[in-house]
Amino acid sequence: MLVLAYVKNLELHCAYEAFTRAKDYGFKLSLTSCNPLLSALVKENKIGDVEYVYKEMIKRRIHTNLNTFNIFINGLCRAGKLNKAEDAIEDMKAWGISPNVVTYNTLVDGYCKRGSAGKMYKAEAFMKEMLANKICPNEVTFNTLIDGFCKDENVAAAKKAFEEMQKQGLKPNIVTYNSLINGLCNNGKLEEAIDLWDKMVGLGLKPNIVTYNALINGFCKKKMMKEATKVFDDVSKQELVPNVITFNTMIDAYCKEGMMEEGFSLCSSMLDEGILPNVSTYNCLIAGLCRKQDLQAAKELLNEMENKGLKGDVVTYNILIDGLCKNDKSRNAEKLLNEMFNLGLKPNHVTYNTLMDGYCMEGKLKAALNVRTRMEKERKQPNVVTYNVLIKGYCKINKLEAANGLLNEMLEKGLNPNRTTYDIVRLEMLEKGFSPDIEGHLYNISSMS
Repeated sequence: MLVLAYVKNLELHCAYEAFTRAKDYGFKLSLTSCNPLLSALVKENKIGDVEYVYKEMIKRRIHTNLNTFNIFINGLCRAGKLNKAEDAIEDMKAWGISPNVVTYNTLVDGYCKRGSAGKMYKAEAFMKEMLANKICPNEVTFNTLIDGFCKDENVAAAKKAFEEMQKQGLKPNIVTYNSLINGLCNNGKLEEAIDLWDKMVGLGLKPNIVTYNALINGFCKKKMMKEATKVFDDVSKQELVPNVITFNTMIDAYCKEGMMEEGFSLCSSMLDEGILPNVSTYNCLIAGLCRKQDLQAAKELLNEMENKGLKGDVVTYNILIDGLCKNDKSRNAEKLLNEMFNLGLKPNHVTYNTLMDGYCMEGKLKAALNVRTRMEKERKQPNVVTYNVLIKGYCKINKLEAANGLLNEMLEKGLNPNRTTYDIVRLEMLEKGFSPDIEGHLYNISSMS
């Protein structure tokens, strides 16, 4: 009971310590204490401790139940340890415990959150396994799957799951429609999204701020600012409260259209609604100023943001670095890279690739290669974009043999050429009369357009 008392009093460290020490004194703990401890550790994302407690429970022959496994699987899925979560299913079966809808929903959610076609295939496979085991998927199962497909930009699969959901006698709810409307809008299928909105309203479901945000985003992506503004204005008429996403979506669209005055005006009106601009808000405005080549104003806005207690993130610095590089100021951009390190920010591939591209466009290959070396020292291996940038950089200064060498190096590292690679080879090499010395890999380059 000591472990349980510590958990209830939110003294998790003491609860974990008591669990560990109980073994030394030969005390056998009960599920009444262990399951709450596991659950609390999962909530605190202490996955190492979760795994230790689970393994100790098995070792100490503490009789686990369905709830134990569901908690453990949830912890593993949240930490992205999906293979271990599947292993836990086998442990369940060994203990004679059958997975239930919660178990499967947790696994489906785990795979959906990781995205990518391979992960979505696994998520769908688990739903099929549920049906095979005569466990009926519920609204949560389908909503998770639909949202996962939409985020993976596979709207066709999401629509198929939507139809299957209704065949199973389940009613789509506001969460279902929001996921689909958002997925359609993100994929440029605005008319379908509006039709689905009308269908939802016809069924008596009232759109919420998430629905409005999705539709505003759809209009903004199509550069239909009048329609986006109309939907934005309708939010308050429907007695809904716009949130930071609502404002950021509009501000970003205004800035992309070069309507900086409207963007800044909307940022000011956020405060009237009691909504504080966040880093993303400033990133939209900074990106807009960089597109206008007003780098001084962009830097001043970064300072203003910091004066308000907001710190620029990796995206902020990537935007500024890109702006400087496009204005042939790559050396100044590299100073921002140093600034990132001083602030404890970790540059990503976009940061390094942008800076390398800047130097390459200025014909400064040596500086670009130094950036690559610096990137590798930070344990970030070049990706296909890195190679594309450097290959094009060599081609720009007519060092085609060196470009060919990098092409081979990329292939030897198992990196697959993409559309950009083929375009570089075709435009910068083949059309200049240079044939890459590569066997087997790019046999069909000349036929690609």
